[in-house]
Amino acid sequence: MEIKDRGLFCRAMRILRSLYGENAAFREGQYEAIEAVMTNRRVLVVQKTGWGKSLVYFICTKLLRSERRGVTFVVSPLLALMQNQLEAAEKLGIACTALNSTVPDKNALLEEIAAEKYDLVLVTPETLFGEEVQAHLRNIRIGFFVIDEAHCISDWGHDFRLDYCNLKKLIPAFPSSVPILATTATANERVVKDLELQLGGSAYVSRGPLTRESLYIRVYHMESRALRYAWILQNFREGRLHGSGIIYCLTRMDCVHLADFLNANGVTAAPYYSKDGAEGEEINRDALKKFQENEIKAIVATVKLGMGYDKGDVGFVIHYQMPKDIVTYYQQIGRAGRNIERADVILLCGKEDNDVIEYFIDTAFPTRQEMTDVMDLILESGGIGKMQIGARMNMRNARLEKTLNFLINDGFVMKDGRKYYATAKKFVYDEEHYDAITEMRRREAREMKALTETDGCYSKFIANCLDDFTARDCGHCANCMEEDTFSPEVAFEYRDLAAQYINGLLLEIEPRKMWPLSSATERGRIEFVNQAGICLSKYGDAGYGELVKRDKYSAEKRFCEELVEKSREVLLPLIEEKGIGHITCVPSLRSDIVEDFTRRLAERCGIEFVPLLLKADARPQKAMENTAHQCANAKKSFSVIPGSAMPPRVILVDDIVDSRWTMTVCGFLLMQSGCCEVYPFALADSGHMEI
Repeated sequence: MEIKDRGLFCRAMRILRSLYGENAAFREGQYEAIEAVMTNRRVLVVQKTGWGKSLVYFICTKLLRSERRGVTFVVSPLLALMQNQLEAAEKLGIACTALNSTVPDKNALLEEIAAEKYDLVLVTPETLFGEEVQAHLRNIRIGFFVIDEAHCISDWGHDFRLDYCNLKKLIPAFPSSVPILATTATANERVVKDLELQLGGSAYVSRGPLTRESLYIRVYHMESRALRYAWILQNFREGRLHGSGIIYCLTRMDCVHLADFLNANGVTAAPYYSKDGAEGEEINRDALKKFQENEIKAIVATVKLGMGYDKGDVGFVIHYQMPKDIVTYYQQIGRAGRNIERADVILLCGKEDNDVIEYFIDTAFPTRQEMTDVMDLILESGGIGKMQIGARMNMRNARLEKTLNFLINDGFVMKDGRKYYATAKKFVYDEEHYDAITEMRRREAREMKALTETDGCYSKFIANCLDDFTARDCGHCANCMEEDTFSPEVAFEYRDLAAQYINGLLLEIEPRKMWPLSSATERGRIEFVNQAGICLSKYGDAGYGELVKRDKYSAEKRFCEELVEKSREVLLPLIEEKGIGHITCVPSLRSDIVEDFTRRLAERCGIEFVPLLLKADARPQKAMENTAHQCANAKKSFSVIPGSAMPPRVILVDDIVDSRWTMTVCGFLLMQSGCCEVYPFALADSGHMEI
């Protein structure tokens, strides 16, 4: 360790030992990074997970505040990470607060920050660039600016977040007297060079080896969802997975179902993923608290529980599906084995993972057509709200949100209140740049797949992908060991439990209660609302979802008897409880597959099939991309057969449900014509994936 300022070193050591005891010492590179920050340099720290990057900015904050410098702002990506950082800061005696979407009164907190009642403020990038914070920033004396998970500000980083990318515009605005620290565990050489440039070109770079000796990595190829469920349960039941740990999934639904399956079979688990609103965040906080205190065996999470989350005794990390790239994988396995000698890291992978990853790559950027159409509409209107744009454009709401964010980030559009306005900057679609990043994402996905196929050391492969060529064979991953303590084999009893669970899964068809805003009508309450409906499966999933996908496009154009029998089993309790005597279906002009299925189901259930609806020759519903167009198209498509005698209660059948507007409009028409209650039923849900 090279010490240039002995007095500074002594002060930093006193802070360190006040927290960790008299024998505490800095890890290699920690003090040098602190010294670089304190001499007002731009500093980039690229060190492995668990190295102690947050300790660098906590100690610097203590030192700077003792010199009466301003407040430290730490830009942090995730609420779970913020909670860790708050607790760690409090142990050091740092007055710390968080500024994010969960704060009810941001103005009051911002006034306290301006009055320097806090030493350190943790802020999400989305909140930092929000109107309230931007209005108060001129009154806040920032003495130290930290960008945690700094790979996100690079276009070449793995987690492309527009609000993070905006941080690069702030860096030149800080005077040289304000130190700036950027930290990350996952930057290859290309990202490091980009970050150095963004920090001014002469940043001090602290970069160390990335291999984590405590991680014991294994990869098992398992194609079916049921087999993965069974493997995970078997290894919990047989005691091979020690302590508590994390199971990563790519989508929300996978988190919910896998956690439910484990709980149903005696393994305590909780799902954790992006949730809307305060209630959703409270559910996540509760799950995280139980995990932090080892009250549950596993937390089943999406990428929301990833970067920087710190729990020292995580004994295992299982990937239910293959992550999209090595960087994401390294981040996530880095949650394990921080303060323990051994943690098991297990990747389950199969063909379906590639489909999910391709979907996320393909939808990462708005298309030229999407950006052009939205830009033209904003220019034409002179200022327009998002709901009004959606009402006029056939674009999914998530795609519209993404398109608007990109237009704002690139400076073509500004938002004032709830309306979007064109700026003076001429719109140009940066196709070359987006294509370059997309191609890099595809290379990264191929690299991730190569990890699952290598016969070399997994740890070394990962480190080399991150341009750390100091790594050697770890000696204890599945490829390095002569004999694996785990096995890909799964006993029949666990396969049977998984198959029973997956085939027993029923999804709710939640009734819609409000008409969407359209170009012709105002948003309003739906007068006649369906009952909560039942969906048999997720389209294409192993089990019934796979059968629906197979039969829908088969040469016979007929759903199999197994689907009829399972539907009868599901619907009979409802029929008996509600006294339902009739069943009908959503009509089609191009195929009678749904009517054939419904007639057979009616006979099997002992109720009467009644044709009640007509279909006009309108555009296919699947061509409609957002709620306003889906609703409008459904209204054009369906009508009640004149003179139909309406039963008091009826089951309304369709093969596939997605937006729910077909079911909503058909149910409305039936009730408007005299039916009292409509119960939707569908064979499969084909809704888009959510992370």
